[in-house]
Amino acid sequence: MKNLPKTRNIGISAHIDSGKTTLTERILFYCDMIHKIEDVRGGGGGAKMDHMELEKEKGITITSAATTVNWHGYDKNGISCTEGDGKSIKINIIDTPGHVDFTVEVERSLRVLDGAVLVLCSVSGVQAQSITVDRQMKRYSVPRLAFLNKMDRMGAGAEKGAKELREKLHHNAVLMQIPIGAEENFDGVVDLITKQAIYFDGDNGENVRIEDCPADLVELMEEKRATMIDEVAAFDDEVMEKYLEGEEPSEEELHKCVRAGVNSLELTPVYMGSAFKNKGVQPLLNAVARYLPSPVSCEKSTGIKATKEGDVKIKLDPDFEKPLVCMAFKITDEQFGQLTYTRIYQGTLNKGETIYNTRTKKKFVLVEWLE
Repeated sequence: MKNLPKTRNIGISAHIDSGKTTLTERILFYCDMIHKIEDVRGGGGGAKMDHMELEKEKGITITSAATTVNWHGYDKNGISCTEGDGKSIKINIIDTPGHVDFTVEVERSLRVLDGAVLVLCSVSGVQAQSITVDRQMKRYSVPRLAFLNKMDRMGAGAEKGAKELREKLHHNAVLMQIPIGAEENFDGVVDLITKQAIYFDGDNGENVRIEDCPADLVELMEEKRATMIDEVAAFDDEVMEKYLEGEEPSEEELHKCVRAGVNSLELTPVYMGSAFKNKGVQPLLNAVARYLPSPVSCEKSTGIKATKEGDVKIKLDPDFEKPLVCMAFKITDEQFGQLTYTRIYQGTLNKGETIYNTRTKKKFVLVEWLE
């Protein structure tokens, strides 16, 4: 269990064409999983997560795709680093379809997630499928962060996106950043916890540059920061008492409050950027690592155990020594045969073991196991 606290099982969901596959492509790049960024639409090989030929041709996601990355984070100087005991955060990502015709794929994926990133177009805001995806997340009690994408587009607005999250989806949406520049002049973000400006240099935004907040944004930053603290301090009585007495909470205390709010499903931190222009992705990854729950800290899943007295609900613990409980949530036909994506809730899955299928009431032997 020692690596589970540093594991995040997340999904990336949104209305069609909000940029979630483009965002996932950048995440793969910044986590060193790929060394060349491909466009979702275009003459290259297509986005890594869109593996079907039809997906590459149409530029849309049809089936859920899964991958694993390791995120090392960056320090206050923008230098890549590892947190805590020197180990990176392992993030298992499921990129889900946005089109309403493939919503069953989203439904199956959300059942196995511990957290999610809800991507919104900062121009269009909350759209029809955004509402559907959000309803599905609520049904499975999935904590989430929000990412306002396409901040470089004409008509983009961070306030508009946060307002629609509150009014249309009834989220307690709180801006954690403000933009530097607007529309085609969007250049970076100011972090409201650290008060620092974050820029993204290099050909693909891979170099994070940290500077003081621009002078012309200091007043706005302080105003939005006060609003943010008012909202997040409510999730920790000690921090709230400290704040009401006029003492400003520390960065770590604010992180603690945000984490508590996210995990209680009563807070949605809002981040922003332009995945296509390679801006804003790394702070979002830091937020995923800091705030979204691990399999150990998330609300425990439940299973049904048959007894002589009848079916009994039991909580499933992420313990390798306990009896195996897992769920196959996706089956694909690859070039090497059929591949089954499985979420293990407790126990261990090993090659050659006999597994009991509770749906078919049959036993079968696992002949091959891919990590």
